Amino acid sequence: MKIATAAYPLDMLDTWAAYEAKITAWVAGAAQNGAELLVFPEYGAMELATLDGLEIAGDLARSTQSVSDKIGAADALHQRLAAEYGVHIVAASAPAITDKGTVNRARLITPGGQIGVQDKQIMTRFERDIWDVVGGGPLQVFDTELGRIGILICYDSEFPLLGRALQSCDIIVVPSVTEALAGYWRVRTGSMARALEQQCVTVMSSVVGQADWSTALGSCVGAGGVFCPPDTGFPPTGILAAGEIGVPGWTYADVDLRAIAQVRADGVVLNRTHWDEQSGRDHPAINVALGRIST
Repeated sequence: MKIATAAYPLDMLDTWAAYEAKITAWVAGAAQNGAELLVFPEYGAMELATLDGLEIAGDLARSTQSVSDKIGAADALHQRLAAEYGVHIVAASAPAITDKGTVNRARLITPGGQIGVQDKQIMTRFERDIWDVVGGGPLQVFDTELGRIGILICYDSEFPLLGRALQSCDIIVVPSVTEALAGYWRVRTGSMARALEQQCVTVMSSVVGQADWSTALGSCVGAGGVFCPPDTGFPPTGILAAGEIGVPGWTYADVDLRAIAQVRADGVVLNRTHWDEQSGRDHPAINVALGRIST
């Protein structure tokens, strides 16, 4: 399959028609280039708050409510586009107000209209200390026509046990938004590590550019990227594709599920198979005093 992953700029939107035109153009462009799985980034839906004016878009609580109220309509648009273009879409994640609290929610939408929901598991300091966003529902494995897909939203990609929970997935999608180059590299490093450990393909998307009207986002640094185990059948760098940092647009990569199955069965190394051999060896190291070296 061909995967398209976004470096996505946020816009100030005057009308719903403007949002619809923007998303339609992005989906159409990827589909016309042969993409079957399209990945939008974390909190990319925050631009929906600008439909209620910049005063609301710039207020953390009111922008959260504004975007949460619009998720249903946004999903209906993505369902229509997924059906029209025959693609699977990971819609940009959004704050969703639930009985548990506000969660950070991504949705995987199929050409048949089904919607799979994945909430972020572990919150960043800004999310937990200032925004009051909480961890949502458990990790999901989505069985699709494209293979098994899991979603680790941004910070979640930096935790190996979350990646391990998705060990049956062929593809792990990582929607992200980071405000600095260091953040981008943390998420990219996590994404590449999860691809190494679970011998799968990971797909990172990013928000890029300025969103000065947003208290939550502001300036965003990132790029699209598709990563793999550096092993048989894959590039030795572990990189299938990497976009230029800060440049809006799609990054494309071709992914063969047979290559994933082959490297898992007969790779030069078998990280995924040998994972459990860590058990019993992961206790604190024994301190051995060997004396002080004098200079």
